[in-house]
Amino acid sequence: MDIRDPEVLAVIERYARRREGDRYSLRRPGVIQMLEERRRAMVRLFADLEWNELAMRHALEVGCGSGGILLELIGMGFAPENLIGLELRPETLAHACRRLPARVQLMAGDASEANIEPLSQDVVLQFTVFSSLLDDCFQHRLAETMWGWVRLGGGVLWYDFTVNNPFNADVRGVPVGRIRSLFPTARITVRRITLAPPLARAVCRAHPMLYPLFNALPLLRTHVLAWIEKSN
Repeated sequence: MDIRDPEVLAVIERYARRREGDRYSLRRPGVIQMLEERRRAMVRLFADLEWNELAMRHALEVGCGSGGILLELIGMGFAPENLIGLELRPETLAHACRRLPARVQLMAGDASEANIEPLSQDVVLQFTVFSSLLDDCFQHRLAETMWGWVRLGGGVLWYDFTVNNPFNADVRGVPVGRIRSLFPTARITVRRITLAPPLARAVCRAHPMLYPLFNALPLLRTHVLAWIEKSN
């Protein structure tokens, strides 16, 4: 895998510096609450779109990591043979290969250079990828590439945080205005979700049922789930 783009190399270095430990382990009640909330929002979105036969839909995830989101899609009804995962880090992609059905197509390397057929995808997903991209030009290039893969009537499914993390200079929040500038011709609907993770961890240590109580306050939600639709 020959990678020369400076921003892609920088992303690899940033990921190498991360020491998350078990912060996002499924053994943590706060993590379960956040994942379940996001999953419910995705199911509701597909229902609102009247996508009743998900097995017929084609989906691609940029930055698929170890395959967790792709597994969620399969659980929702997507057919493995209609799924593609792109991942920059080979060791992480190897983990995805062990977890996912062999019919899922997995590809390593820079997503902006991936050989994907134009207008071939009903949904292109990015979950907390753009917040790790600090170069504005690279963000635009990747967004244009993703948009080119989306067929008419489909869209980009975006989940990312909107505020900066003062304790992590390797990431940057992506506000809704920035999403609109990346996809200027799209019709965008936004749902604000996810209780701020540090707060979620703290309240769930006291009791998991405190998560929905605090999450009822929109100002405490740090992420958005956006549907970026290609309608023309």
